[in-house]
Amino acid sequence: MATEAGPGPTGTGAGASRRRVLTTAVLGSAFAALPGRAVGAGQDALHEGAYGGTDHAHGGEAGADGREAGALVRPAESTAGDWTHVAAELGRKGSMLGRLIYRTAFPRTDLHVVSHGVTVSPELAVGSHVSFIRYADNTTLTMGELAVTEAELPPVIGALQSHGIEQVAIHNHLPAHTPRLVWIHTHGHGPNALALARGLRAAFARTGTPPAESSTTHPKELELDTAGIDAALGTTGTVYGSVYKSAFLRRETITDGSYVLPPGSGATTAFSFQPVGGGRAALSGDVAVLAGEAQHVLGVLQRDGIGIVELHNHGLVDSPRMFFIHVWAVGDAVKIARSLHRAVAATNAAPANGAGGGE
Repeated sequence: MATEAGPGPTGTGAGASRRRVLTTAVLGSAFAALPGRAVGAGQDALHEGAYGGTDHAHGGEAGADGREAGALVRPAESTAGDWTHVAAELGRKGSMLGRLIYRTAFPRTDLHVVSHGVTVSPELAVGSHVSFIRYADNTTLTMGELAVTEAELPPVIGALQSHGIEQVAIHNHLPAHTPRLVWIHTHGHGPNALALARGLRAAFARTGTPPAESSTTHPKELELDTAGIDAALGTTGTVYGSVYKSAFLRRETITDGSYVLPPGSGATTAFSFQPVGGGRAALSGDVAVLAGEAQHVLGVLQRDGIGIVELHNHGLVDSPRMFFIHVWAVGDAVKIARSLHRAVAATNAAPANGAGGGE
């Protein structure tokens, strides 16, 4: 195809869930039902199918405290109102993704990032986000991804460590770009959600991330064949600011230690398309793979001219063990989408229809 590819008090664990982070993957307000689960449309139904009654991936009936045979702990429902104290501490409001995940975005609108001649929008790849999940044992898990400059990296790590927030991956998302950015995946787990939020706020304070009122995003008309992208990928995307986002969810039940992660929170394949004119787009995203899928997916991407930026983990103790292939390309948006579909087809993922934008 014709693409141009570029190269403490917060504690970690009540029951030791440990180090699992939210992918740069992205979510919207609705998720398609995963094959094999008797559920309806939307994440609410997905939640019911994945967490109501028996978990066929592990066996056993769920107890009143969320535990089941195998000592797994399930996420508990919450509303945006349950997270007002977290919003106040973070200094901005987030939003609910379904009934299980509270997510807050921190776009780096203070930075002018250029990669291979493309000015990268905050929605494409220059943003941070953090999510909070409440569990049936009354603990809170936070996972996030912080985009920082190389100069900001040491003080941000220091702030996170001083507040008991773990760093579970530090890596790159973009090919050659200026200014140079690094992405830190974070993980915190404990009984005090406010303390977790305080630690994250301390980390953001070591960056140039602008205040909330300076970083709002509004959907707009994009000069892209979004219907063609949807048809090529086999999923429905979402306009988010200046980009079009598409996502796929792993079919497996993903756990972080003894804690079950909500669908989409730990292993999402996500793609963002930023229009650059003439039906062309800059693509940034990542493909969530198991070890046995990685080489096949890498081969498909390479043959189709999709730039491979990195292969790495997002967490440390996830099960099954997940890896992420970050990708980049510039070219005809629909042709890029066709190539991405071939790569996704080599994984055990299902379309997350309508789940395009969350960060």
